[in-house]
Amino acid sequence: MDTFTHIVLGACIGEAIAGKQLGKKALVIGALAQNIPDIDILASFSLPVSADVLAHRGFTHSILFAILVTPILAWCSVKLFRQNEISFRKWALFWALQILIHIFIDAFNAYGTGWFEPFSHYRVSFNTMFVADPLFTLWPALAMAALLILKVTSKKRMSWVKAGLGLSGLYLVAGIGFKLFIDNAVHREIRDKCIAAEGYFTTPTPLNNLLWYVVVKTDSGYNTGYRSVFDSRSNIDLYYVRRNDSLLKPDAGQKDVGQLLRFSRGYYTVDKWHDTLVFNDLYFGEMLGWTGSQPRFVFHYFLTQPSGNKLIVQRGRFAGWNKVTLTAFFRRMRGI
Repeated sequence: MDTFTHIVLGACIGEAIAGKQLGKKALVIGALAQNIPDIDILASFSLPVSADVLAHRGFTHSILFAILVTPILAWCSVKLFRQNEISFRKWALFWALQILIHIFIDAFNAYGTGWFEPFSHYRVSFNTMFVADPLFTLWPALAMAALLILKVTSKKRMSWVKAGLGLSGLYLVAGIGFKLFIDNAVHREIRDKCIAAEGYFTTPTPLNNLLWYVVVKTDSGYNTGYRSVFDSRSNIDLYYVRRNDSLLKPDAGQKDVGQLLRFSRGYYTVDKWHDTLVFNDLYFGEMLGWTGSQPRFVFHYFLTQPSGNKLIVQRGRFAGWNKVTLTAFFRRMRGI
């Protein structure tokens, strides 16, 4: 999830665990603690882009990392805040919950989270929530604002924490329900159209969990489309996209190609933009795909011009968004 979401979640969790002992300092420490796994962002200053996408949400988002750093952080906290008389066990609970909730929440979007690093490179990805979803973040954000305003002696503080975390939890559950609904629709579409599917995935479109991006994998490419939870018709309009993996053969031995193939988990296409060879990762969706056109993909990496790859994961996310495309987005979200 985005940094702000982790901040507000961490503040609420900090209040729940140590608010009575630390007062409003629990909000600040909690916000910092919730973002500990994202120290892997430091790797982006020294690693090539193709290696950086694998390093992010890698080892620092693993269960082993949580096990290793929790006692260290708890010991440091006991030394730094000894006047607050919080036990080592409670500090360990504080840090463990913050880190584990961070890596748990991150697994709900498409990027993939390395829970089992370094023993397995498998990335956990539930694909039920976009990386930034205002309706998930709103409730703990309101709770944090209230906690900053209320006096530390107020009996309403815990009620705000419960409301903020509880409503976010309900939204998370709703997203799981929506995904099951969308996945059932995809299964029917594969069956009714007799598609020789080798796999598929569904993931929410930006900033919501009502409109979903659908990708069905075949032996030579993908059928892509969109499905809203409010669609009244059962069929999904799918558009075929060729994989074009033969274009990779001259570059198959390059390190960045291997890293990108591993990161894409088998869902990629290769294009030529004029004289530039481009690797696309389908998990991050399409630019303006809901408009009915055949768009380019959000995640695109220039294989023949690697110096042009500064920010590749979300660099095409809002390209071309304007009043017209935003109106079309909301219209498609409401269903057809």
